[in-house]
Amino acid sequence: MKVLELAPQVYVSGQVFEGDLKMVAEQNVRSIVNNRLDDETAGQPKSAVLAEAAEALGMTFVHFPIESRSISKETAAEFAKVCDTLERPVLVFSATGVRATKAWEMAEPEMTKV
Repeated sequence: MKVLELAPQVYVSGQVFEGDLKMVAEQNVRSIVNNRLDDETAGQPKSAVLAEAAEALGMTFVHFPIESRSISKETAAEFAKVCDTLERPVLVFSATGVRATKAWEMAEPEMTKV
């Protein structure tokens, strides 16, 4: 699992699987945000399954699906509001991490916890 730092205590990765969650928790990640729509691709874990596993490890899990084609300013503003409520460190993910990175970059100017 490749993880990059976007901002202090904010990380991004591609698809997270149940088996990755223990490692993420051991790195003190407190919140996870999934930017994928359920059923985008075959074999992708359902958000509800990941949420249950993350919460069992003491992490908050938020499913905030974003279409990969374009991210509106309105969506970015809503994403900023959600991220502002989350305990850090936070990990945001999408299929490859590109969508999650773009969403964060668009939302960051709206956030108070930067």
